[in-house]
Amino acid sequence: MGVPLFGQEHVDRYRETDGGEGHDWQGTTVLLLTTTGRNSGAKRTTPLIYQRHGDDYLVVASNGGGDPPGWFLNLQDDPIVAVQVKADHHTARARVATAEEKPELWRIMTATGAPYDEFQAKADHGTLTKSPAVPSTSRSPSRNSTSPSSM
Repeated sequence: MGVPLFGQEHVDRYRETDGGEGHDWQGTTVLLLTTTGRNSGAKRTTPLIYQRHGDDYLVVASNGGGDPPGWFLNLQDDPIVAVQVKADHHTARARVATAEEKPELWRIMTATGAPYDEFQAKADHGTLTKSPAVPSTSRSPSRNSTSPSSM
């Protein structure tokens, strides 16, 4: 086993191999989420740990307990995103989980083994509690037809 993938290298290897490298990562699973930069308008792709919940993909905007990550701020401004899970590419509309949904979805995401509870303890600004990252990325009508690079 090689050095774990991070950042742009993770994105590049995931895309080059349709998730053959990068989907299964450090004991969990990763998707690629592409958002539109709220200031630049540029496409930004981030590898994120995910879990399924029905037809939705769940991700957490943890940023290690720091300030909200850029991708989360971007999707708040424009919720239309591109999602790649292995070779499957689709567009979706992201949303933040409701207060009623958060406890169940949080349990699903903490079960991945990622240290989200530790990050929550560090988050004095409340990002993980007030606006967590459990955007739900339900498929749009253009299912399987849009790659992140053409979004």
